[in-house]
Amino acid sequence: MAMAVTTSSSSSSSGILSSFPSDLKVNSYDVVRHQMYLNLTTRRTCAIKPLRATESRRSDSVVPLAVSATFVAHKTEEEVITVKEEVVELDYEKLAKELEKASPLEIMDKALATFGNDIAIAFSGAEDVALIEYAKLTGRPFRVFSLDTGRLNPETYRFFDQVEKQYGIHIEYMFPDSVEVQALVRTKGLFSFYEDGHQECCRVRKVRPLRRALKGLRAWITGQRKDQSPGTRSEVPIVQVDPVFEGLEGGVGSLVKWNPVPNVDGKDVWNFLRAMNVPVNTLHAQGYVSIGCEPCTRPVLPGQHEREGRWWWEDATAKECGLHKGNLKNEGSEAVNGSVQANGEVADIFESPNLVNLSRSGIENLLRLEDRRDPWIVVLYAPWCQFCQGMEASYLELAEKLAGSGVKVGKFRADDDQKAFAKSELQLGSFPTILFFPKHTSQPIKYPSEKRDVDSLSAFVNALR
Repeated sequence: MAMAVTTSSSSSSSGILSSFPSDLKVNSYDVVRHQMYLNLTTRRTCAIKPLRATESRRSDSVVPLAVSATFVAHKTEEEVITVKEEVVELDYEKLAKELEKASPLEIMDKALATFGNDIAIAFSGAEDVALIEYAKLTGRPFRVFSLDTGRLNPETYRFFDQVEKQYGIHIEYMFPDSVEVQALVRTKGLFSFYEDGHQECCRVRKVRPLRRALKGLRAWITGQRKDQSPGTRSEVPIVQVDPVFEGLEGGVGSLVKWNPVPNVDGKDVWNFLRAMNVPVNTLHAQGYVSIGCEPCTRPVLPGQHEREGRWWWEDATAKECGLHKGNLKNEGSEAVNGSVQANGEVADIFESPNLVNLSRSGIENLLRLEDRRDPWIVVLYAPWCQFCQGMEASYLELAEKLAGSGVKVGKFRADDDQKAFAKSELQLGSFPTILFFPKHTSQPIKYPSEKRDVDSLSAFVNALR
């Protein structure tokens, strides 16, 4: 911090002396200390330099406590110390590139060193406990906050308590507004999200409390990983100016978001947790991977992606709660998953010589037949859907296994302009939907299970063929 020492007039020192009781003897050093206490109006600011963003507003009321500890030398009563503001400008897009090969520990250390007490770790009660372990390993002080929606599993609450005791910290819990929750429940009931989607409930119980929490910070740290949702989170940067939420000083560009583990595979996170003997939520041992609120979270099954345990009754594009809205790739478009070709189209999936690609007329003909020559198993899919991508290997293996068996294996792309037809005629609920067309029955039979491994799919076929 740059400091400038200037000399004041004698009148200023006499004015200071007058502020002490007349019967109290004071020396010149006491006078100067009192002068410093009354006149210190400076602060150290870490200025954010966002690309294509306006300058953030600044609050002169924020004075870090560390400033008062920087003065050491004895001064005479004629000296008044003033401090020049030191502004550190960072280009976070450039910094993200510089840290691309850095370890999570290095990234965490950089984040904590840069923002000190104005940054906090967002902790969900799942495997992101790794962030707290990394923060402890830096040796720096750190803060942790969490969103208590009021609908978490009992195991998660017990885990919070265990983490606090393990690390000697107090988690800063944020709660939803009771009036908003009351209005939502009284109007729509306790489980309205099963009927009209989870976004409204998440907005009340998660997004708005998060917004309040972040208004007291200049930066936050999350456990986002690219492999958590290969499409919607595939472009998560290591550090960025938060494009959605505002920080302490308000306005566009007032908050920085750090993501120390975007390039780390989930299995490597778990290897780290085991190696460091870090406590974990007991729900993980029950098959839960991504953990949220109790009514909206369930264990994942073989062949399923980890996010498929969340809001399972909705399409793949809806499986985000809004906390990381700024990192969703191509938000508002269904083409958010899968590899993209040079012409901008999403590459198709389920490609195999053992599999028939059905057109609209082909699936309609198959649907009309009451006496088919062969039974069929058909997957209704969208190539951008990460859950369709997740079962691709097992479905291709099934096609190879059934080749020459008398059972035809097909696929029908049921998104875009085919979606309404698929919903009304083919029992499409969400992607993927698997149908079996028996040999002598016109009505297709919908695969009822979430297990999409090849053995489960084979058992379904064998039971109906």
